[in-house]
Amino acid sequence: MSRSKNSKPTITPGELGAIYCRISHTKDEDQTGVDRQERICREIAERLQLRVEPEHIYVDNNRSAWQRNRKRPGWNAMLKAMADDEIRHVIVYHPDRLMRQPRDLEELLSIADDKRIMLHGEANRRDLSDPDDRFILRIEVAHACRSSDDTSRRLKDMLADHARAGNPHFGNRPYGYSRDGKTIVEDEAEIVREVFRRYLDGEAPAAIAQDLQNRKILTSKEKLWEPDNVRNLLSSRYVAAIRTHRGEEFGIGSWPAIIDRGQWEEVQEFRKHRATSIKAKQKHPTRYYLLRGVATCTCGMRMAGTNSGRYAYYRCTRADLNGEQKCGRSVSAEPLERFVRDVAIKGLKEMDVSGRAPATTVRPEADVEADEKDQQRLKELNQLWLDDDDFSMTEYQAMRKEILKRIKDRQRQTVQRPIAVLVGIAGPDAENNWKALEKRKDYARMNAIYRFLFSAVVIHPPTTRGRGFDTDRVEIKPNPLP
Repeated sequence: MSRSKNSKPTITPGELGAIYCRISHTKDEDQTGVDRQERICREIAERLQLRVEPEHIYVDNNRSAWQRNRKRPGWNAMLKAMADDEIRHVIVYHPDRLMRQPRDLEELLSIADDKRIMLHGEANRRDLSDPDDRFILRIEVAHACRSSDDTSRRLKDMLADHARAGNPHFGNRPYGYSRDGKTIVEDEAEIVREVFRRYLDGEAPAAIAQDLQNRKILTSKEKLWEPDNVRNLLSSRYVAAIRTHRGEEFGIGSWPAIIDRGQWEEVQEFRKHRATSIKAKQKHPTRYYLLRGVATCTCGMRMAGTNSGRYAYYRCTRADLNGEQKCGRSVSAEPLERFVRDVAIKGLKEMDVSGRAPATTVRPEADVEADEKDQQRLKELNQLWLDDDDFSMTEYQAMRKEILKRIKDRQRQTVQRPIAVLVGIAGPDAENNWKALEKRKDYARMNAIYRFLFSAVVIHPPTTRGRGFDTDRVEIKPNPLP
């Protein structure tokens, strides 16, 4: 489409556009807010003869645009699509759904400078390359930002007043209390007292959690007790009716206490004492686990390095869970690292990195094909939603979300790997070069090389008995090399 620099951009029928929907707060699965926005935006797209593909519908449900540190995946994905020339039109119910902070607008305008982005709303249209429209948008966003700041200030003042009055404030239902947070649930309160008593008697949170799980006792979220649940209960000021606000203690709460203040403080002191004692016993020096981010359990979870005091090992990150989710698989760190080191050096000796590009992005062909199939499924799903009156928006969004998750999971594995990490290491002298890294204790470089070479070092269950290292339980999955 040809045009002079100062000409108004025109709309060509069939051009690709994007829809952005956002609602700040939802307490359940009801998505009426964003559904209504999407319906209105689709009507605008039809009126303008713009084409909106399913992958260009961006939704940030329960996302606040005025909070400066709040992540908005839909917003970020839309900006990327703009920068990649995938879309030139953005349809939104109202500009305040799109942005409420000046920096959001400036980020959008910086992309629009090169891409001639058009912003379409229910009431008007803005050309983001037009100085007058940019000026009006800046005023609108400034007003929205001021409104949000005023709302935030009033909310903070109200919460502070509630705290001074000793009124309860919580998110999830506190264990031991009813949903209003003011009435004690006696059978749960007895468990709270038991947990505090057993901890003071010397039992560890893991043992207490395991016992509660064996007894089929559930948390306030109707889930199995885990060690972290016990620790959180022990540190909870709520069970002692201590009112806090923004991390500061405001006094005694207006609800009844399950644990008296003296016992609660005794538990806190005992926790500090135990933490200090455990730290004092750990005389072994801090160790760098070279396979961090690479060692993987067969259950699919990463394995983390840990030290028992006698030896170092890698352990499944689900080891601290209870019940069916628990996975206690572990492997001794030193022999595993020696084995992987030998495999890495053998591969490095055969590599020539001279003349390679500074970085490369490698995707398995199977992932590319899977992405194409899922994109086709998105189109078919969208057509089904348009054609079938019995196909609800809730069903549509649930199925769409599942497909998009598969695409994102695959693309998340596409890592831009800097070939420079191998420079000075790969080649016939790789073994001596690696020994030099070990001598310098350049652990981060060695870990980066492992991440470059291997997508995972999978640890299977042992195949032999005895104390020797079982190499058959180690499966090394190489990354595709450029």
